[in-house]
Amino acid sequence: MNTRFVFLVSICLLALLLASSSVMAQNQRTGTTAAPWLLIPTGARDLAMGGSSIATTSGVEAVHWNPAGVGKLSGSAEAMFSSMTYIADMSMIYGAVAGDFGDFGTLGFSIKSLAIGDIPITSQTDPEGLGGRSFSPTFVSVGVTYARDITESIAFGVTVKLVNETIDRVSANAVAFDFGIQYMNLVGVQGLDLGLAIKNVGTEMKYDGSGLYLQAQAQTGGRGPQLYKADAASAELPALIELGLTYESTFSDNILFEVGGSYTNDNLFYDEFKFGAEVGYAMESSLTLFARGGFATLAQMSDENIYGPTFGVGLGYDFTGLEVTVDYAYRSVDFFDANQVISVKLGF
Repeated sequence: MNTRFVFLVSICLLALLLASSSVMAQNQRTGTTAAPWLLIPTGARDLAMGGSSIATTSGVEAVHWNPAGVGKLSGSAEAMFSSMTYIADMSMIYGAVAGDFGDFGTLGFSIKSLAIGDIPITSQTDPEGLGGRSFSPTFVSVGVTYARDITESIAFGVTVKLVNETIDRVSANAVAFDFGIQYMNLVGVQGLDLGLAIKNVGTEMKYDGSGLYLQAQAQTGGRGPQLYKADAASAELPALIELGLTYESTFSDNILFEVGGSYTNDNLFYDEFKFGAEVGYAMESSLTLFARGGFATLAQMSDENIYGPTFGVGLGYDFTGLEVTVDYAYRSVDFFDANQVISVKLGF
């Protein structure tokens, strides 16, 4: 183990320790947080495995799950588009590109948008919204990811995100960071991988804008009705820490499998345990088929988790100079229609 390796690992661990301290300093489970939609998953492959694959997630899909995996591109560059039907007619759109820049590392860009749809505008004089006016909230996150292999076994990644929420005439912004490490072949065991991710550590969000002005009558002074600006409270982002362990191997030359689990601690919800598995069959025609499944359970007894088991399939085809992967995931949901995700990834 050389000095340079020890130095790089020490820097990475120190950064994760500082980020972890920041997460744990936040008020745990005290009510609402800002931008909870940041936790909505993107990409079909990892969601189909229940979110348990933070140790092996790879390529541009890894931006959400563990930025360390962004450095594991299928080629010199990747692009991905993913669409998710969420609850209550909402949808999540995700797009990302990433490129391998040799010794410098891998650089990626991503955008994530929650589409809520049109909402009628109501007021004190029109509480039923009969005026026919409406607005469409805009929730968007734009990120830049840097990932690099520290050694043959250790990869590190970091994402900086600009988060914006706009609701009619008010908006809020924040800057957030995600950190991740993946350790392959843990303790010398081939196929045993460890992943650590710290997400959404950043500034607080506070709404501001002309929509906060309200007409009111002062209680003293004898003045008539005037406009007063409401002072919105600030709120923390839904920071969390995830630790995952995965084992991957092959049954034969053309059958591969992966099983894994992860533990999630966050400041928004109860701690979770996630489990998942994947089986792949590689055909001689450069076509690979995948079947996946997973589920999550709370660390303590509660009926507040509305999400059920996840299932999914995928296929990948290796053209000359182009790898195309299409994945589908299904997650059952109580009280609402199930979540469904389709993602397409291109490797160049």
